Amino acid sequence: MIGKVYLVGAGVGNINYLTLRGDAILSQAEVLIYDALVDKSFLKLVPCTCLNINVGKRGGEVSTHQSEINKLLVNYCLQGKKVVRLKSGDPFIFGRANQEINALIAANCPYELVPGISSALAAPLLAGIPLTDREISRCFTVLTGHKPEFLNWQALAKIDTLVILMGTKSLEIIVNNLIMNGRASDEPIAIIKNSGSLQEKVWIGTLNTIMEQVSGLPLSPAIIVIGQVINLRSMSSSLNLPLAGKTILITRAKEQSSQFSLLLQQQGAKTIEMPALEIFPPSSWEQLDIAIETLYSFDWLILTSANGVKFFFRRLQELGKDIRALGNIKIAVVGKKTASYLKQYHLIPDFIPPNFIADSLIAHFPENLSHQKILFPRVETGGREVLIKALEKEDANVVEIPAYQSGCPEKIEPQAWEALQQKQINIVTFASSKTVKNFYTLLQKELNSNRKSDILSLLDNVSLASIGPQTSKTCYDLFGRVDIEAEEYTLEGLTNKLLNC
Repeated sequence: MIGKVYLVGAGVGNINYLTLRGDAILSQAEVLIYDALVDKSFLKLVPCTCLNINVGKRGGEVSTHQSEINKLLVNYCLQGKKVVRLKSGDPFIFGRANQEINALIAANCPYELVPGISSALAAPLLAGIPLTDREISRCFTVLTGHKPEFLNWQALAKIDTLVILMGTKSLEIIVNNLIMNGRASDEPIAIIKNSGSLQEKVWIGTLNTIMEQVSGLPLSPAIIVIGQVINLRSMSSSLNLPLAGKTILITRAKEQSSQFSLLLQQQGAKTIEMPALEIFPPSSWEQLDIAIETLYSFDWLILTSANGVKFFFRRLQELGKDIRALGNIKIAVVGKKTASYLKQYHLIPDFIPPNFIADSLIAHFPENLSHQKILFPRVETGGREVLIKALEKEDANVVEIPAYQSGCPEKIEPQAWEALQQKQINIVTFASSKTVKNFYTLLQKELNSNRKSDILSLLDNVSLASIGPQTSKTCYDLFGRVDIEAEEYTLEGLTNKLLNC
């Protein structure tokens, strides 16, 4: 069997800017051949069985020769493999995709091109620089600074806005050529290094001053922008958002963190997801299966998390039943997110306690709890013991059953650990007591130390943000402080609190 080669653009480097098509293809890859400029976070998108081959392709550093890359693509394709050639930016912008395609065509290997967001477009945008403006930039040109001697500088000097890739080594030549061909020496210039990453750095100057500003500094990989549009940077709405310039670490479970990331990113923050919680099925379905078969005997179903909702109704469906099996049972939920997740099953809860917290469930329960039979699907270990005791104190008949398990991951995501070590994190957010405990445990493992002073030192100048009182209590127990606590105990409430700090 002959396989297929996919030439995929990874985009500007941040995994958040990968296209949906690119993500889908990576999830099925059997062989991944990637450039050095592709962020390592992309590697987690491929199956664990995928063969990953780094071919370099970074200026001035050791790289695999293009002819060898062509052979790799052809050989693995002829072995029947799904091969992904992951290239930074867009495959057709200053890459060597044509050479790879010609090799594939010569070997009768099928291929597909998947566009990526070029740094020529994304880097200025992420730095708040518009490439066009109806008054001062009616056009822009993208060029490579790799061999400036072959460029028509007389023509380029007349273009409103220039975007130059691979030009930092030739920066002085570029500047001199523009000035000699009539570009004003006070023309604005921006150099954007590591766009879209936590290491992003932007230098703003003029053609006359920029060389002195960046003298002796390592600039690659970077995009150079030249033109009056740079003066519009201060007007960029993204730079004026409340959380602009903040890097926030999210410790929710992997499958739950994307919504929170989006909320924070919409307010200008850079986010790093560091799952401190893993969610998986219970050790046995037996108790839940028995409860589902006898749903008619219960008065209330209490759900305290989106995970509880998901695993309960997933198991209901696996047993060949639907929401009609609930009959007249009433539903109480804790948390806005839990209620929202329940709506996916076309159900509206009969009761949501004030402030969205379990502590107020008993005090405000709409019925006398005495002799009420309550089904409580919950996490297998470490759940809400206080809630169960409070229900039983009111003479309720509580049947608690394991619906899912939660555990601590084996290790910290590499990107998150690097950011913590390099003091790039401004805020760490916690949405549950378990994430606080697991975060602490993961830090102990990475530091190979049980000394609290080592952990606290790592978090110097990092704000700890909690979703509510119970989570805050655990923060105090382990870290001795909480810097930010949500007033409304939801992700939206925590976001709003961060905006006002």
